[in-house]
Amino acid sequence: MRQALQRVGGELVIVPPKTQRSARRIPLPRECVTALRAQRAQQLADKRLAGEKWRGDVSGLIFTTKNGTPIEPRNLNRSFEALSARAGVRKVRFHDLRHTCASLLHEQGANARTIMQVLGHSSIRVTMDIYTFVRLDEQRDAIGRLGDALNEDNDPTDS
Repeated sequence: MRQALQRVGGELVIVPPKTQRSARRIPLPRECVTALRAQRAQQLADKRLAGEKWRGDVSGLIFTTKNGTPIEPRNLNRSFEALSARAGVRKVRFHDLRHTCASLLHEQGANARTIMQVLGHSSIRVTMDIYTFVRLDEQRDAIGRLGDALNEDNDPTDS
C-alpha cells in the first residue's frame, strides 16, 4: 500500500499512508490477484473508450470511475450494499471486511503478529480485541477438545 484516498476541502485527494507501518506490501491470495488483473484489464478498456477524457494516469489506482478518477466512497458503499444484498449477505459496512479478514486468518491458524502486520496495525491488542471474532462453533470445538483432554487424564483404563 503506497497511497491513500482522503477528502481535503470537499475533494478526493491521493495522499501518503497515515503512518510508516501503513506503507507496506500486502500479500494476496491467488484468487484476489486474478480478480485484480481482470479489473486492470477492464480499466485499460475503459481508458481506451474514454480517450482524452481519461484522468487516471496520475493515481495508479486500479478501481476508478469510467474516466479514471477515484471512486467516491459513498458510491463504493452503495455498490457494496447492493452487491451484498444480491448475494444474500447480511448487511455489513465495507470496512467490516477488515474484521472478516482478521477473523478468517485467525480461524485458519495465523498467529496474532501475522494478522497484525497484514492489517497494518501497530498493536496486537487492537488486532485481537477489536478485529478478530471467534465464532460460536469454534468456541464449542475448543471446549470439546478441552473435554477430550480432561477425559484422557481420567481414563480408568490407564490403571
